[in-house]
Amino acid sequence: MGSLQLQAVRKSFGKVDVLQGIDLDVADGEFVVFVGPSGCGKSTLLRIIAGLDEQTSGNLRIDGKVMNGVPPAKRGIAMVFQSYALYPHLTVAKNMGLALAQEGMLQAAINTRVAAASALLRLDALLDRRPAELSGGQRQRVAIGRAIVRQPSLFLFDEPLSNLDAALRVGTRIEIAKLHRQLGATMVYVTHDQIEAMTLADRIVVMNAGVIEQVGRPIDLYNRPATLFVAGFIGSPTMNFIGGADAARVNATTIGVRPEHLRVAPEGDWIGQVSHAEHLGADTMLYVEVPEIGLVTARILGDVVHDVGDRVGLTPQSGKIHRFDADGRAITP
Repeated sequence: MGSLQLQAVRKSFGKVDVLQGIDLDVADGEFVVFVGPSGCGKSTLLRIIAGLDEQTSGNLRIDGKVMNGVPPAKRGIAMVFQSYALYPHLTVAKNMGLALAQEGMLQAAINTRVAAASALLRLDALLDRRPAELSGGQRQRVAIGRAIVRQPSLFLFDEPLSNLDAALRVGTRIEIAKLHRQLGATMVYVTHDQIEAMTLADRIVVMNAGVIEQVGRPIDLYNRPATLFVAGFIGSPTMNFIGGADAARVNATTIGVRPEHLRVAPEGDWIGQVSHAEHLGADTMLYVEVPEIGLVTARILGDVVHDVGDRVGLTPQSGKIHRFDADGRAITP
């Protein structure tokens, strides 16, 4: 079991309110990802769940038990850090089993757990090596293995892929997703990378300035963002936002349309000049300067040839315009 409940959790550092009343339920076996810009409070919230920081007010429950003031070692959690935090003088096997040894577990039982975790993470051939002999991806797998052997109720990940290069990030991300399916464990994962969030999460928690903007399945946040902030944060490239007369015509203060939902036509809703084009093979990114609107980004399928200075029209796909009111809240049909 590994359910998590946060009730009105607040955290202040002096006069600065970092968390402003967080309410969230995480079900047993769920993979939940916290995303948001730097300083939004996501890492602080993870540290409070881990017991590394204490909330200023509010309640935290794991498996229904109040954990306020309970030390980290007694919360039934295991945390994977961005920095790996491996002991350089210990072998992979010793690093993975160290916490169990410190708890007084018999060596035979430690060896059994380490063997099971190393088989799951394909570390069998590396057990006698030291961290300096491993790649970044291998070190991160060891850090994950160290968490697995503790058999926690709840796994916490604090930006575990941020130190890896692009190729390793993709491979390790796939491994974490497979690991979740195999273990069926509850996982709470912090990242600033919305692609990680979209590909890993059962549900995403989008945070901004110490509050939760929206919680939902990745596809729901993409298709039905509740606020301008969520609309701009989820999706890459970011959504185009347009105000003025174009928004007023559909009874909105701002309208948004994703780059992939724009098509190029000789005449369109918006006419402008190509200021830059990025040919990526499978698709093309067009940056179009539209009078009285500004720069609009369009993502076009295929290697479409447009030169800087070309006059193009842009038209949004039917039903793909998002409307927002003066407070930045989505206007539902």
